[in-house]
Amino acid sequence: MSYVINNGPRPVAPATRERVLAAIKELGYRPDRVAQAMASRRTDLIGMIVPDARQPFFAEMAHAVEQAAAERGKMVLVGNSDYRDEREVHYLRAFLGMRVSGLILVSQGMSERAASEIEAWDARVVLLHERPEAIDDVAVVTDDIGGAQLATRHLLEHGHPYVACLGGVETTPEVGDPVADHVEGWRRAMLESGRSVEGRLFQAPYNRYDAYRVALEVLSGPDRPPAIFCATDDQAIGLLRAARELRIDVPGELAVAGFDDVKEAALTDPPLTTIASDRPAMARAAVDLVLDDGLRIAGSRRERLKQFPSALVIRRSCGCR
Repeated sequence: MSYVINNGPRPVAPATRERVLAAIKELGYRPDRVAQAMASRRTDLIGMIVPDARQPFFAEMAHAVEQAAAERGKMVLVGNSDYRDEREVHYLRAFLGMRVSGLILVSQGMSERAASEIEAWDARVVLLHERPEAIDDVAVVTDDIGGAQLATRHLLEHGHPYVACLGGVETTPEVGDPVADHVEGWRRAMLESGRSVEGRLFQAPYNRYDAYRVALEVLSGPDRPPAIFCATDDQAIGLLRAARELRIDVPGELAVAGFDDVKEAALTDPPLTTIASDRPAMARAAVDLVLDDGLRIAGSRRERLKQFPSALVIRRSCGCR
């Protein structure tokens, strides 16, 4: 029976398979997943840890991973780290203790405690959305620096004297974090155009609510920027709300671009110019890496680091008609 249920490892004659399936249906048999997990030391579960599933980007990424996992016959457990190391370690221990098939980790910057936990459990882990520092880390990422350069250059091409940036917070890691890379891409685009970045980077939390408060201060000041690149679409949505409240015309008086191309970006007023990545493809790549045995033996950096290109999505917030 197990060969029929599990599709192997040995072949079963068609007639025998039909008789077994008929018996299963008649008896109402259901496989004992707990017993299977104890025997194989792995479950049909994939653990996924995100910073905050309330943010649209992470919600959409988790949904894409769930769909990709379903194609492989797996289910996904999602935990929120709330950008806190102790919460990340908590979910690592919980999911690894459940004998998940593997872990997909969207981390703000993996701590030593988290790395030690993974090493202790000898777990399959794929970093998603974070560029790893170490060559041995397996990751699926988008071209964050290049994408931010695209957005900033596009705003500059509209003739603005400079572009300000709504970046991360003090605790944002300087290396490997996507938001840090977005800020770096903005910085490179500004400097290559001969413009100064001094005093033009504003720290803001990643979510729209706190970014809205920061934007109120930035836009109310005497030196209001003519154009702003936001490190996340959620920040840009908060910025657009602040601009409307202050009766600042976008894009007439203020050009705005974001990063992530969440679904809401097309519904803002005006629709948000932003940077898109292929989330479904990234999710499938992460699921394939975390489930396939090749994860442990992938030798080259090209095999262990899968980078997907970024694309500029032009809407009206930048000034394009």
